[in-house]
Amino acid sequence: MSKQYETVIGLEVHVELATKTKIFCGCSTAFGGAPNTHTCPVCTGMPGSLPVLNKKVVEYAMAVGLATNCKITQVCKFDRKNYFYPDNPQNYQISQLYLPIARDGYVEIEVGEQKKKVRIYEMHMEEDAGKLIHDEWEDCSLVDYNRSGVPLIEIVSEPDMRSADEVIAYLEKLRMICQYLGASDCKLQEGSMRADVNLSVREVGASEFGTRTEMKNLNSFKAITHAIEGERQRQIELIEEGKKVIQETRRWDDNKEYSYAMRSKEDAQDYRYFPEPDLVPIVISDEWIQKIKDQQPELRNEKLARYEKDYDIPRYDAELITGTKKMADLFEATCAICNKPKKVSNWLMVETMRLLNENGQEPADIKFSPENLAKLIELADAGTINSSVAKEVFEKVFAEDVDPEKYVEDHGLKTVNDEGALRTLAEEVIAKNPKAVEDFKGGKEKALGALVGQIMKAMKGKANPGMVNELLREMLK
Repeated sequence: MSKQYETVIGLEVHVELATKTKIFCGCSTAFGGAPNTHTCPVCTGMPGSLPVLNKKVVEYAMAVGLATNCKITQVCKFDRKNYFYPDNPQNYQISQLYLPIARDGYVEIEVGEQKKKVRIYEMHMEEDAGKLIHDEWEDCSLVDYNRSGVPLIEIVSEPDMRSADEVIAYLEKLRMICQYLGASDCKLQEGSMRADVNLSVREVGASEFGTRTEMKNLNSFKAITHAIEGERQRQIELIEEGKKVIQETRRWDDNKEYSYAMRSKEDAQDYRYFPEPDLVPIVISDEWIQKIKDQQPELRNEKLARYEKDYDIPRYDAELITGTKKMADLFEATCAICNKPKKVSNWLMVETMRLLNENGQEPADIKFSPENLAKLIELADAGTINSSVAKEVFEKVFAEDVDPEKYVEDHGLKTVNDEGALRTLAEEVIAKNPKAVEDFKGGKEKALGALVGQIMKAMKGKANPGMVNELLREMLK
């Protein structure tokens, strides 16, 4: 009988904080920007330049710490992590090893019906490194220091996860918390949330952990899932062949769906950590912690309960809408204008989600305003436009945030409720379609649909379908 194996996974998640300026200088943290334009002597590591801590970084880190049930370290400090790499301009990184800002927390995840706590070992603040761009044509590497000094928090979990599904649920929970707090936009594709996966396998029932490897370069949930499955398989094959798993850092190649060794794993002593001499310790008072607690916004679970009570929408709707802060904000703002929660939720869940999927976009990319969504709902509700025109107009609202009232007026899209005009058209359609008329009189309901369709087509979709239906039934009696 073949052996059964269990995967043991812990994560190191880097989250870029949403401050306007870097952690130790006043340079912009904006994504994009021409290479090396968001830089100064501090973030390019010039001799004699001195770091000054950005207070907002500490406040965001505390907010995330509190939201993930961590204890805040009230006297914490920075350390120097020494290593040489071209994207690291000082040849050291300012991080926190001995007294990180937060520790001993947890988040609760749900996979299927199962709830589970994933413990957080610690969370620390640090500066990001620059970015190397490898030029294949010129056979050289160029470095862009725009990202150097962008503030990060690194959230280190305990090895509590056992599958790719649990890992994704944990990452989604962290992402949601950071987005709700406004601490980070957590866009994996822009690198503002990155995860390194520490993974080992052991026989089911074993108490000792196996030898772990760390996988880097994972910038999408799909890549993380594939990397976990691939690395699990690789380690099981090595064990089955009687070989040893080597503790090392591996790089995942998403195109080849394979990981390869980068370097054997260092320990903390390899980095010669020592207290950062240019920064004073941070003393966090009880009052400061209380102030951050008081400022914490309503998080998802509280929103869920409130939506079901105040807006009387089904649990399923509420879960989908509160899944991202952008969607929740849009829902609440639109409801405040038109006070039609179920209609708002339908437009967000059906048409908005459809267009996001078709365009390969995330809810964070939504551009249209709650005012214009509310106007569209009012137009459709009043029967000023019918449902198919409403969908057509919404596509314009979604793409360009047009004013639906003006758009309907300018393009002559109002529903035709003129009974006289519709009756004349119905007479023509009845005369031209004796077969459908006969079928309907013989009890075939579907035949009426064909006649309604002809009238709608002649009216370019602008007739009131309910009125057309009634008219036809009355005339065919």
